[in-house]
Amino acid sequence: MKRVHNFSAGPAALPLEVLEIVQDELLDYHGTGTSIMEKSHRGKEYTKVDAEAKERLTRILGLGDDFHIMFLQGGATAQFMQIPFNFLEEGQTADYINTGVWSEKAIKEAKLFGNVHIPFSSEGEDFSRVPTNEELKLSENPRYVHYTSNNTIYGTQFKSEPDSNGAPLVCDASSDFISRPIDVDRYSLIYAGAQKNLGPSGVTVVIVRKDFLQTNTKKNIPTFLNYHSHSNRIFNTPPSFAVYMVNLVLQWVEDKGGIPYFQKLNNQKAELLYDTIDEDDFYNGTAQVDSRSKMNITFRLPTEELEQRFISEAEEHGLVALKGHRTVGGIRASIYNACEMESVEALTDFMKEFRAKRA
Repeated sequence: MKRVHNFSAGPAALPLEVLEIVQDELLDYHGTGTSIMEKSHRGKEYTKVDAEAKERLTRILGLGDDFHIMFLQGGATAQFMQIPFNFLEEGQTADYINTGVWSEKAIKEAKLFGNVHIPFSSEGEDFSRVPTNEELKLSENPRYVHYTSNNTIYGTQFKSEPDSNGAPLVCDASSDFISRPIDVDRYSLIYAGAQKNLGPSGVTVVIVRKDFLQTNTKKNIPTFLNYHSHSNRIFNTPPSFAVYMVNLVLQWVEDKGGIPYFQKLNNQKAELLYDTIDEDDFYNGTAQVDSRSKMNITFRLPTEELEQRFISEAEEHGLVALKGHRTVGGIRASIYNACEMESVEALTDFMKEFRAKRA
């Protein structure tokens, strides 16, 4: 079996231990004679999987009973629309911190439903940083404040929750979910596409505070798009196989030691990569130092020709998916929870060899 060092930004690497369990259970789930994919979403086997995944996520994040957890479809992209559809009305204003493409997409959708105020934008700095709290110029009475915790394209990340000045805080946590501790009491809604740290593509986790959900009294929301429809039940046929895998990933996270284990590991991986980048000026990080992401490490080489050579030679060494996002170019190494230290060590060894030959 050939396994490479996978630095894909998403869908991203999955834990080998989880894939082996899936392989073993694929044809016969727990002695039932069928795959989990072939079972009714109302049956006891799948509803147990759904309940276990929500219970594990509650433990891992330290959630109280004042949150609903939902497994929805459409990715974070659907949430760009669904959140303002549920919580923003004409005449109301929501604040959206603009730190990159995904923030811009969320802003575009929110403008369909109400007013959008941008309390900070780093667009003029090529989205190379996130703001300090002092730089946020919030509107007078925002319906909610939205931010993207980690920006995959630009390699930037908020080190902690921004100050929303008492307004409900909404977060697109897709690319750093369960990679570090968060202050759950600060949030009214958190959403995350699973395909970075949580599982395969196809399912999106939405965690909404119950009292915030009760503020949604709009009558003109299609039933499927109304969060109330999903808050206490499996409303429609879910992406059952993806949720099954999310449950296994969460079990793996708990077995490893939970978020504290991965916070320490992710810090070590990022430190090793950034130290290698910063040794001289052959590699140049694209994010400002105090905004650097622990999940997506982005950097450039002296020329685009060298970058193409770097990518092709890296693939020959079993180091794949290092090409930067098409909108910015360069190199991007995504080192989510399932990316092992051995992969980062292999990458930094290659980087040093490549620099020694080309510098």
